[in-house]
Amino acid sequence: MINWPWPRAINPHFEDVKTEVDASFRDFTALGPESQEAFDKCDFARLAALAYPNAPRDHLRIGCELMNVYFIVDEYTDIENAAVTKEMVDIVLDALHDPHKTRPEGECILGEIVRRFWARAIQTASSSSQRHFLDSYTAYLRAVVVEARDREHSHCRSIDDYLKLRRDTCGAKSAFAIYEMGMEFPDEVFYHPIIAELVQCIVELILIDNDMASYNREQSTGDENHNLITAIMLELGLDRSGAMAWAARYHTEVEKRFIDGLAQVPSLRTSCTDVLVKYFDGIATWARANHCWSYEGQRYFGTKGTEIQRSRLVPLLPKVNCSNASSAARVNVADLSNIDAAVHRE
Repeated sequence: MINWPWPRAINPHFEDVKTEVDASFRDFTALGPESQEAFDKCDFARLAALAYPNAPRDHLRIGCELMNVYFIVDEYTDIENAAVTKEMVDIVLDALHDPHKTRPEGECILGEIVRRFWARAIQTASSSSQRHFLDSYTAYLRAVVVEARDREHSHCRSIDDYLKLRRDTCGAKSAFAIYEMGMEFPDEVFYHPIIAELVQCIVELILIDNDMASYNREQSTGDENHNLITAIMLELGLDRSGAMAWAARYHTEVEKRFIDGLAQVPSLRTSCTDVLVKYFDGIATWARANHCWSYEGQRYFGTKGTEIQRSRLVPLLPKVNCSNASSAARVNVADLSNIDAAVHRE
């Protein structure tokens, strides 16, 4: 991301909103004490504040809650088979489509978490942003079920096949809806091929950066099959470093495709030009935010993110046995003691 034109920025409401959202999330008791502690270290509110630096306070809060929704759904589903994952996905979809309905007693907590998030979001979200969020978030949830099926059968995809699925499982498209909350974005413009291609470019930048950053943790816990680096290694016969270099080159190609594509937007001659300018500035900022958060939070590199970002050397974590992971969710923060010790030795 060294040549990416959009700089790091953070929302001035970050600290206040983080305090509110973190406290509200703990009230759900969705995680055990150890998992909650690890979850807190990930600092998902920081990701939202970096991704939506210019959002008004109420929209930033929705963005922060959305980050928690993404990651708690991920933590609950990524240890389950396809059948259980689909049950959870159906609960989430039901909550989204009827956010005013009281959730059944004894139901998985995901239903209530998502219901409260969406009930708050629709109070200030434009109709087009609601529609686009539901479309893209539903695609994300459906893809999560496919991912669970792949995991169940230890299936590794080709690069192209993986990217097709990962564009949805990374969840980025629905996160972009936060930029739309205060604007009306007509479908004929939103789904125009030129617009869709530019959105896909940013989605790919995010998933490439995420897979590169998360690979070490995932190979350690045995979850590396759903990762671009693994797909590259298997299809092209490269080692880890070679696969990382391939991913970085592809990242550069996608960056250029986005910059070049922006030049085509004026040719659309749409009345939504101002909306498009704000929207693309927003999603381009998301790519920068994702990259920064990967090193500023502790999800992937413990407390040594800035050192690893500077040295570009990642100490390989040892394999760990996650067979006893609880269905009450485990938070995959890197083994902090191992990675911190390894970086210190470097």
